[in-house]
Amino acid sequence: MGIPAMTRARPDVARCPSASPSAALPAEGGSKAFHRGVLAPPPSAGRGSLRSSGGMPWRANAGSRHRMAGLSLIEMMIALVMALIVAAGIITVFTSTSSSNKVQQQMATLQEEGRFAIHSLRTDLANANGVYCSNSGGKAAPAGSGLYLDPFSSPTVYSETPLSFPDDTLSSATMPDPTGPYSLPSAVFMRGYDCTATAPCTPSLASLASAPDPIPAMGKAVGDRVVGADVLTIRYLKPGSGWAITPATDAGSHLTVTGTTTTVTINPITSAGEPPISNFAGGLAMLANCSNAGVYAVSTSGNTLTVLGSGSPGNYAQPNDITGSAAPRVFDFGNDFQTVTYYLRVVCTDDSNPCDHTTGELVKDVNGNPQPLVRGVERLNFFYGVINGNGDTEFLTAGEVDTGIDAAGNSLTCPPGISSTPPVGIPGGMPFDPAHGCLWRAVQTIEVHVLMDGQTPLYTLTPQEMNYIYTPDGGAAPTPPSAHAIQPDTDQGFPKQLLRREFTTLVSLRNFNP
Repeated sequence: MGIPAMTRARPDVARCPSASPSAALPAEGGSKAFHRGVLAPPPSAGRGSLRSSGGMPWRANAGSRHRMAGLSLIEMMIALVMALIVAAGIITVFTSTSSSNKVQQQMATLQEEGRFAIHSLRTDLANANGVYCSNSGGKAAPAGSGLYLDPFSSPTVYSETPLSFPDDTLSSATMPDPTGPYSLPSAVFMRGYDCTATAPCTPSLASLASAPDPIPAMGKAVGDRVVGADVLTIRYLKPGSGWAITPATDAGSHLTVTGTTTTVTINPITSAGEPPISNFAGGLAMLANCSNAGVYAVSTSGNTLTVLGSGSPGNYAQPNDITGSAAPRVFDFGNDFQTVTYYLRVVCTDDSNPCDHTTGELVKDVNGNPQPLVRGVERLNFFYGVINGNGDTEFLTAGEVDTGIDAAGNSLTCPPGISSTPPVGIPGGMPFDPAHGCLWRAVQTIEVHVLMDGQTPLYTLTPQEMNYIYTPDGGAAPTPPSAHAIQPDTDQGFPKQLLRREFTTLVSLRNFNP
């Protein structure tokens, strides 16, 4: 028999010359050495000569080797798309939350400022037509409808010097120097001005526009008066002003009549909160009780007021001694009978220069000194609840009150106590004669409408979110800015992308006593 041919060993598998598995074990440790699940070479094998004890090369099994794991291009693209979707969702949620937060903050600010504007207006309007306690005569007379009404009482002006106030809205052009005593005209106490987007205000604002610190003209530029906003001027005695006149034996101020000379010695009662004598800085004094009041030209010397005689300056008559009447009091008529005018002024929202966008500002002008109150006011409208000579009450615009003709063309009669004939020396038709605007004295309530905006544009607002209601424009449903009588962007120059809300109030004049 011949020797059988040796089977060629696979080059990638180490062959063990011994049939026993223990032949491949290392000499030390007595344990099998494995590398990645394949029988490892013995430690005695030198570097570069990995061979078995039988002389065969020692190699690892390539088929059982673990390969490095990775991402394919498609898997990477899918992962990127999913990441973008998640990121877009997060951004959308953040943007929505941020926009909602801005809307809520702006709405809260808008409501706070709207309430403040209404509160400021109510405080002053409630004092309108206040002339101490002599607003009505207390002798009720039957009206045309059979209703008994107290006649209105107005201070009688005895001064030969033309009236003037710190705001200088009364001048010889509007209130000429009469030739005899006269009742203070109704329009001096209150006068409104109804303004639209294009037509001049009714009645004319000439007297307010010619004052030293005039009411600005309508326009869109910073400093102009807001287009389409009403103007209202009221006058009333400041609460707490004046000095009580007491009998000569009591502490306080005293009135003395000696022949044709009348003097008032002012001794302020500080415990009663009376102001110091230095507060009397004018040349007109009003002596009043709860029945009537008179305005006189006076001179001052220390704490003594002396009623002037005839002449200019002077008076047409001397006052009676009112010491024993009901609650007599003396006032500094020029300063205590203060003038308050409300209007809207265009301002830059953030006071930047150049201005990015504008808004309206409610201004309270006190005796010619404008005081800004609150921003974000776009519209301001007044309606006046007037009681006429028949005892009927209806709400009128300023133009209708001034002319005495309502929207239907009906003439309204003056209430009792107001003369329809001009005073001596004042021609009929002058802005402040009793026959012109006699109903201003008969205003018992004022309906106020204010439109507030958010000031800062929100460009994420939808068209529906920009809709709003403003009652004077008519309609009971929210409408777009372009559907209103006065458009905020086109007519007033304000941004359209703003939140807008209307605030209303009905003010009852506490000095009205029908």
